Amino acid sequence: MFNNIGVSGLIIILAIALIVFGPAKLPQLGRAFGDTLREFRNSTKGIVDEDLDEKVTIVELEKGKS
Repeated sequence: MFNNIGVSGLIIILAIALIVFGPAKLPQLGRAFGDTLREFRNSTKGIVDEDLDEKVTIVELEKGKS
């Protein structure tokens, strides 16, 4: 997703964010973004783990039938 953004692109994005939100709000926004990203990763990890458990159960049931 961000493979094409270089260092100069990140600097421009940071400068725009600094102008729009101001230096006082920037740390709060970064923290909120990090918390949101962490929660999203934890949620998707739970979904992937459930899917993996379901596949393992199906394989175990198929082995038991044969």
